[in-house]
Amino acid sequence: MRHLAILLLALLSLPAAADEIRMLGTGASKAIVEAMARQFEARTGHRIALTTDTAGGATRRMQAGESYDVVMIVPAAIDALAERGRIVRGTRRDIASVRIGVGVREGDPVPDISTLDAFVAALRAAPRIAYVDPAAGATSGIHFRAWLERAGLAAEMAPKTRLQAGGYVAELVARGEADLVVHQVSEILPVRGVRMIGPVPDAIQLVTTYSAGLSADARDPALARAFLDHMAGPEAEAAILAAGMTLPGR
Repeated sequence: MRHLAILLLALLSLPAAADEIRMLGTGASKAIVEAMARQFEARTGHRIALTTDTAGGATRRMQAGESYDVVMIVPAAIDALAERGRIVRGTRRDIASVRIGVGVREGDPVPDISTLDAFVAALRAAPRIAYVDPAAGATSGIHFRAWLERAGLAAEMAPKTRLQAGGYVAELVARGEADLVVHQVSEILPVRGVRMIGPVPDAIQLVTTYSAGLSADARDPALARAFLDHMAGPEAEAAILAAGMTLPGR
């Protein structure tokens, strides 16, 4: 009996097993989530398993019933999923905002994009341009395509456009498959071999905020909330700024 008591005491003294938090996010938020995950993992020992998609694709995954613990999409999508019971009401946290930027291959001439006319000239001069496929539900791709159509440039750009359904579209530039990329800043900066030359002109800029919420399917709601708190806390600010994003409202 004494040996059994000693064994039970030893088992109780062992550290709790690390749990995995399943997170669904977007390509634009991938860099900051990975940085925040490293911070959280180092402090708690709990692992973040991240799945990324476009904003539209991530929303469709949740609508289809895929299970995650924490979800990070655009605010309207988080709110709509809360209405449908897929996100716990009242748990939305606005985490970071990002602008659309322009990138070229390292070592290539840097075009002038300081004005709208200069940006249009840069698009016309580039042999091939790349952006994320609007059909995939990508926020920046939908916005950029809509502007091309309003500006009467869509037909002119179509033959030299290279679309990618998701991921870091700037990789097309790095591989030499495109010469200029238009994508969210946080999806250009991580790509080696590509230089982010600046934001698109203010007249056509889109600032997108990404928000996170607790999934109704969370396996351990308290642990998932702890990661939500971390993402919205002061420790995460450096990761947000390093990714080329800003705190919401700044």
